[in-house]
Amino acid sequence: QDAFVAFHTDKVLVSKYLKPLQIGELAPDQPSVEPTKNEMLAKDFRELRATVERMGLLEPNQLFFFLLLAHILLLDAAAWLILFYFGTSLLPFVFSLLVLTISQVQASWLQHDLGHLSVFRKIKWNHLLHKFVMCHLIGASAKWWTLLHSQHHSKPNCFRKDPDIDMHPFLFTLGKKFSVELGLKKKKYMPYNHQHKYFFITLPPLLFPTYFHCHTFYIAYTKKYWVDLAWMLTFYIRFFYTYGSLLETKTLNCLISLHRMLESSWFVWVSQMNHIPMDIDYDKNLDWVSTQLQATCNVEQSLFNDWFTGHLNFQIEHHLFPSMPRHNYWKVAPLVKSLCAKHGIEYQCKPLLTAFADIVHSLKNWGELWLDAYLHK
Repeated sequence: QDAFVAFHTDKVLVSKYLKPLQIGELAPDQPSVEPTKNEMLAKDFRELRATVERMGLLEPNQLFFFLLLAHILLLDAAAWLILFYFGTSLLPFVFSLLVLTISQVQASWLQHDLGHLSVFRKIKWNHLLHKFVMCHLIGASAKWWTLLHSQHHSKPNCFRKDPDIDMHPFLFTLGKKFSVELGLKKKKYMPYNHQHKYFFITLPPLLFPTYFHCHTFYIAYTKKYWVDLAWMLTFYIRFFYTYGSLLETKTLNCLISLHRMLESSWFVWVSQMNHIPMDIDYDKNLDWVSTQLQATCNVEQSLFNDWFTGHLNFQIEHHLFPSMPRHNYWKVAPLVKSLCAKHGIEYQCKPLLTAFADIVHSLKNWGELWLDAYLHK
């Protein structure tokens, strides 16, 4: 199946674990495709997948990823050196904060590549460097990220199956359907008609320093990810030892809090611009391609956009081929556009600022829908 092929790079190894799960075979007269799935679209996508493999687009350019890691480590060192050489007054502090934030965000894009096994051909090297980048450089659990992100990729924007939209309905109301349902049921956890306003001061700056910070430790502890916890501890030892030798306790806490808030804001705007404005619904059991395309859109390509978003401006291609190295997205994009055109599927691609604005517009529209339904008698 397409999801199996998309997620597993070593299919021979994984297939060994499938044999005990076999419960039988379909009778010859039984259809092999469920009625909710587009058989022709699935067939054409599998041909496209075969073409992608023949073109070598799943093969990583390790020099590309080495340079990414090198620039992250250089920025990480530069953030400390700024304070070491220029002192801890306001201006050096601000420059150090910005450099540290850039380093951390770029590290989060790289750990995303490693988590998708797209940096090395051997799975174990991806896992090892994933722990170094995610746990040691960022201070979060690699297994925690894999657990949540795999669910997101399996069923993007599917309520109760995609953890990325668990903010509904407790913080925001998402999607036309759910906003109306919530209003008709007279449920109000937040003033949703103002959610496009309080979004700026809630999710972007606070996701990392509050929810993610606690949740990654909670999951790592409850699921006994002891190796991850040990790696995560090295981040805090290194951070507080190096910066603690230069800054007073209050200033040090200010540095880590502000950089987490800036990092969080950068991450949220980028990660949500491709999904929040798209269709949000219950799982409709659609085929792989339809499931991914109804929940994703792209942002225009440029050198800045590619770097700023970690190539997540190619969200459509990333969701269709999650193990593809990011430097090949632009090569497969024309083929994906042709597939969409053939089957009458919209391939959305926007300017970066338009994509950001669409998050706010969507939240505003859904809040108004909720209010209309809430006031309906």
